[in-house]
Amino acid sequence: MNSRRSKLELVFDILVAIQNKGGKIKPTHLMYKSNLSHKLLSEYLDELKAKELVREEPTDKSRVVLITDKGLNFLAEMRKVKEFTETFGL
Repeated sequence: MNSRRSKLELVFDILVAIQNKGGKIKPTHLMYKSNLSHKLLSEYLDELKAKELVREEPTDKSRVVLITDKGLNFLAEMRKVKEFTETFGL
């Protein structure tokens, strides 16, 4: 059985991890929560920033990743899709 996550599942996991931490999270914490390497997380964050699903803000000591309204809307729609597919056992 293939246990690798699809790109869509990875994006979903990243956004859920941010949402579960109150909408903002440090990149290192996000890396652990989403179970990704630093390189992969950086690649995905660059893409998510380009699509305006997340944004980064500097803090006093580091930076945080924040989910945008567009990212929250994406999560809501993905949850509907997951619920729909699970209803049919897919």
